[in-house]
Amino acid sequence: MRNVELLIPSKGLEELKTAVTFGADAVFIGGETMGLRAGAKNFTAEEMSEGIEFAHKKGVKVYVTANILAHDNDLEEAARYFKEIREIGPDALIVADPGMFTLAQENCPEIDLHISTQANNTNYRTFQFWHKMGAKRVVSARELSLAEVKDIRAHIPDDLEIESFVHGAMCISYSGRCLLSNYFTGHDANHGECKHPCRWKYAVAEVNRPGEYLPIEENDRGTFIFNSKDLCMIEHIPELIDAGVDSFKIEGRMKTALYVAATARTYRRAIDDFKESPEKYQANMDWYKEEIRKCTTRDFCTGFWFGKPNEESQIYTNNTYSTDYTFLGIIEGINENGEAVIHQKNKFSVGETIEIMKPNFVNEFVTVESIRSDEHGIMESAPHPKQKLYVKLSKIPDVQDLLRRKEELN
Repeated sequence: MRNVELLIPSKGLEELKTAVTFGADAVFIGGETMGLRAGAKNFTAEEMSEGIEFAHKKGVKVYVTANILAHDNDLEEAARYFKEIREIGPDALIVADPGMFTLAQENCPEIDLHISTQANNTNYRTFQFWHKMGAKRVVSARELSLAEVKDIRAHIPDDLEIESFVHGAMCISYSGRCLLSNYFTGHDANHGECKHPCRWKYAVAEVNRPGEYLPIEENDRGTFIFNSKDLCMIEHIPELIDAGVDSFKIEGRMKTALYVAATARTYRRAIDDFKESPEKYQANMDWYKEEIRKCTTRDFCTGFWFGKPNEESQIYTNNTYSTDYTFLGIIEGINENGEAVIHQKNKFSVGETIEIMKPNFVNEFVTVESIRSDEHGIMESAPHPKQKLYVKLSKIPDVQDLLRRKEELN
């Protein structure tokens, strides 16, 4: 069995530390430029350095995205950026185009290079090419099936790693190369500025009837014709390992620490359980499936892994996420009074039952006994996001535990 890596996204320091604590083997992050998630908070050079130091102390690797499809006016800045990255010392750079690849080689010769899925890596000849150029890893295109990835593994050197997406949002465009965002909004998806027009609602307009819009319907289910379900392969860990995937990649560099914790912890346990015993993995399947839904998600599908998606892989009725659980905060410390110190994310109140989510796969229900802040003293509720709070719970949590609340469904 190949040694499988669990690779988790992080948009900022809080998410990186959460990913490391909740089971990541590696984390991928973006700097302030050159990545494909300009809308994420992303990392300053100082934050990147702090995050890498934190991860390395825990034995976790950090990869930095630089996977824009560069234009000429990007190249000078890219060279400067790579020189800065070299001083910080991540474990790898993720790039997509040959120009950026050669700039990275010239300016960061000792840092591993990974080839982004944006490079449309769909056949073993492409993998072989990047290996000859010096790449350590290639991210497979999301359009590949298990059989195709397995065939690629059979035709490439054993030391060339395959990274594949196993969970998260699915892009409507081929290997993420979308023109809709640029066309509608002037924000280039291939420069990290995607506005997600695939999630919008559409209608048909006939050229001789200006202003008259005809809804697009598919069996009366709605008009979100580009709105894919999210990928989830938690039930198919054995098949992914058998295909020769080295790194299980979770999508979501725009997501909260709750998403990071839930996906990291669930896939960590599933991978470890399977490596210990296939029977144990199957026995715990209900737990994986329940826990993976305790963050913001759409309905799930298996993407292209078992063949081309069909109409069942689309969501026609809405473009929203389900939010069965609300993220309340991360335990930053415990003071001398036994109060948990947090920066609150969403409103909660004294007397409520909430849940402590622990990295060791345990969930504990507790009661909120008191809330106070430096500004307002004792409070009955915490309505102000990002406020520093001191919270007394019926059981003292540990630092880096995560607090969440289950919402009642209508």
